[in-house]
Amino acid sequence: MRCSPVRLVLLLVGMGSACSGAAQTNDVSVPDAPSAILTPKKQNSRKPLDFKLLVNRSKVFPDLAMNEKHLSAKQKLQLSVNDSLSLAAGGGALFSAGLGQARDNLPGYGQGAQGFGKRFGAAMGTSASTQFFGTFLFATAFGQDPRFFVRENLSLRQSLRYGLRRVVITRTDQGQETLNTSGLLGPLAAQGLANTYLPDEERTVGRTLQRYGTNLALRTGVNLAKQYWPTISKSLTKAKQKKKGGSG
Repeated sequence: MRCSPVRLVLLLVGMGSACSGAAQTNDVSVPDAPSAILTPKKQNSRKPLDFKLLVNRSKVFPDLAMNEKHLSAKQKLQLSVNDSLSLAAGGGALFSAGLGQARDNLPGYGQGAQGFGKRFGAAMGTSASTQFFGTFLFATAFGQDPRFFVRENLSLRQSLRYGLRRVVITRTDQGQETLNTSGLLGPLAAQGLANTYLPDEERTVGRTLQRYGTNLALRTGVNLAKQYWPTISKSLTKAKQKKKGGSG
């Protein structure tokens, strides 16, 4: 039975919003403030940390870590909703739909506005289900922290290696490194669910695994963007302030 991708997005987001109503307000949406960054001095009073924490939640990448506190199941659910509705998710879906339209990917969706809408809805639906399964469901079941911790003082090459490593390695709720089970199973489950609304030619095992592999490959690039986002956002903020000052 086929399920509309737009309805799937609304369903997953609705589930998250309903269940997270009682969540702590630690994740209130505020504008990005990358200039206000806390650099922790020590971890367990033993050695300096090599990552920095944002003071305010990012609208572009809500999963950038703001603190080291253990996330409850409700907070992970809220984070999955925030990630699903983030600027990065929406922008990524628009880009994917546009590229797919140009290349005539998913030809079963056709062309024109209707085809673009179906492609966009499918991309948003897969993104939302990936967050639901990976950021909330599996992260809670395996006791893993789905947030991204920005590392300090990395070269471009080191940042690339960190972005790739972060695909397969994550933190436990206690701050220890472990296999990123939630991050690896989440996209796989989402691609399996996508077979309920993608065109018939996409519903094979081969195509499902191909989409899954592409997702994992793209996540390295996304992780690189997350690593540099505080610096990029800070530069954009300074440029905006300078422009306002000059126009005054």
